[in-house]
Amino acid sequence: MAGGGEKGLPSHVELRRFIAAAPRRVGKREISRAFGLGPEHRGPLRALLRELAEEGVVAPAGARRFAASQRLPETMMVEVTGLDREGEALARPLDWRGEGPPPAILMEPEPRGRAALALGARVLARLRPIGNGRYKGRTLKRLDDRVGRILGVFRAAVADAPRHPDAGRIVPADRRARAEWRVPPGEAGGAEPGEIVEAVPLPSAGWGLKPARVIARLGREGEARSVSRLVLALHDIPLDFSADALAEAAGARATGLSGREDLRALPLVTIDGADARDFDDAVHAEATADGFRLIVAIADVAHYVRPGAALDRDARLRGNSVYFPDRVVPMLPEALSNGWCSLRPGEERGCLFVEMRIDGAGRKHTHRFGRGLMKSAARLTYEEVQAAHEAGAMAALLDPLHGAFHALLAARRARGTLDLDLPEQQVELDATGKIRAIRPRPRLDSHRLIEEFMVLANVAAAEELETRHAPCVYRVHAPPSPEKLATLRELLASFDISLPPGDRLHPRDLDAVLRRVAGRTEAPLVNEMILRSQSQAAYSPDNIGHFGLGLARYAHFTSPIRRYADLLIHRALIAACRLGPGGLGGADGLEETAAHITLTERRAASAERAAIERYLAAFLAERVGENFAARISGVTRAVIFVTLPAIGASGIVPLSSLPDDEWIFDQDQQMLSGRRSRVSYRLAQTVEVRLMEANPLTGGLVFHLFQPAPPRPGPARGRRSTKLHRP
Repeated sequence: MAGGGEKGLPSHVELRRFIAAAPRRVGKREISRAFGLGPEHRGPLRALLRELAEEGVVAPAGARRFAASQRLPETMMVEVTGLDREGEALARPLDWRGEGPPPAILMEPEPRGRAALALGARVLARLRPIGNGRYKGRTLKRLDDRVGRILGVFRAAVADAPRHPDAGRIVPADRRARAEWRVPPGEAGGAEPGEIVEAVPLPSAGWGLKPARVIARLGREGEARSVSRLVLALHDIPLDFSADALAEAAGARATGLSGREDLRALPLVTIDGADARDFDDAVHAEATADGFRLIVAIADVAHYVRPGAALDRDARLRGNSVYFPDRVVPMLPEALSNGWCSLRPGEERGCLFVEMRIDGAGRKHTHRFGRGLMKSAARLTYEEVQAAHEAGAMAALLDPLHGAFHALLAARRARGTLDLDLPEQQVELDATGKIRAIRPRPRLDSHRLIEEFMVLANVAAAEELETRHAPCVYRVHAPPSPEKLATLRELLASFDISLPPGDRLHPRDLDAVLRRVAGRTEAPLVNEMILRSQSQAAYSPDNIGHFGLGLARYAHFTSPIRRYADLLIHRALIAACRLGPGGLGGADGLEETAAHITLTERRAASAERAAIERYLAAFLAERVGENFAARISGVTRAVIFVTLPAIGASGIVPLSSLPDDEWIFDQDQQMLSGRRSRVSYRLAQTVEVRLMEANPLTGGLVFHLFQPAPPRPGPARGRRSTKLHRP
């Protein structure tokens, strides 16, 4: 939609220029009048303005009004995002909508007798510019007395510090916090050296390390469960359910056949990973004269989780389940997620299903939604399905599934989609919780089979609700912004790869690039670069389509156990198709809920990445000093980023570790070159590195380049280069 894709809708650039040139704040009415837009553009225009606000191009300026970004006001709410080495707070605007990254705010020390600010603290601050786009901030009011939390490992007190007879120190677990905290006598809360703790700042006086009190012990450093508990706390992910929600879940009972279609004789099967903890989707396929009949059956979560009930409030608060190698933090209590809403083999379960008919080319001709009672015929794993199909086993069950899959795959290729190859890291733990191995999770045809079935069911759900003019929370994915696309063009140019001209591309254009580099050394990096160029997918009641999948309408229907968005779609279908109780009451609050679950999804993804980083660091901690094959994944003026392809770990090579030379940074080529040595380091280059530091507490890895690249002929030259002298 964005960038002029809708007929008559202004492009990113046109709208940005109009708002910047406006003498006062503007709203949708002024924009519509200026560009001749009608009522049909109302939703797309709202989505376009939201995109520009997310990119920091425009800023909200009162009720439904917008203005171009400008200098920070004299007072505003800020959030502490880091601590310098002296423990003083670094902050950013709480609601930044300006151009580019938010300006840095250096907070003044808190007055004597008041607790220091920790990460996450939010305050109303008075700001004054100090040059170079930076500001000095002074706390005017703490919001809800929030001073932030401290998460880290408790260390024993320094023995030779008689002036400070502290109980110990806390080394922070967040890389943004550079200063330690001291724990005064009596404030350790029973913590022992080597334990992960949660603490809060205490009132302080004078200079030096700030004091803190331990309020919780989260486990011992290095233990698998400690990693997940630490990450959960760092990301403020709810862990415990309310007593009322647990009581409602405990009172759940089996669904009967009344008001449902009887699917119990249908050989529906679940296909999941061997380590799956819940089974909320089952599939069936059979050949027809002109194609295939498919059925996707999904656990009827809406039967148990009614709007406004305690279970619903807890589920909405979480937004989704969060998965770690050692545990899952479910959206619903275990009595439902692993009980009545889990499609266990041989057990009767209520379900919502969609019956779809496709032709041999994978085109969907009809679909029908219903509420049913099913009994899973088998719980299969991806590996079992792959092995059985390759061996010709279970042909009556698997051949129709694979036949339908290949038809759907052909349809996917025909419409053109973005099929990124980004291996997922699989952490294997032993019975004691220690890391046994970390390896890329294999991507099999059986994985893709289920993905294609689920995508088709999700499309059918969006189409059904749209046809019935019913409320729908779409899964939307905007095309890359012109700015991100320009950056991607520059990076691809360094590999002699070009894209078709224009600000808007089709997914097949990017997929053509992926196919071109497949099997080459730069393929993993190109996949990552294209991923970074993408807008983030989101939930919204306004449909702008799904760019990556090449779909005009798309919704999430297939995982209501673990995604609140899917539960909303189930309720909307129940109401629109008149399938019984538990339906959606209306569209009120959907926009707010969609924004909330978008944030919880991103929070969960960030937490899962943070956990994997710490597991990787713990896995490599015993291999400090070893050499590894690596690939350069980023080049800046200060560091080189490297990735170990064998296990997917990433870390930095500080510029200070490079040989003594005059290093020239070429931004266009993403390259560092030594003027005297004629050695160069550039994007996608294969290098050998030595692991120097591995910090399981923060997930940080530091490498040194072990074997320099071979000299290249001629003097080092580059466009937009910066000379970097290392003493």
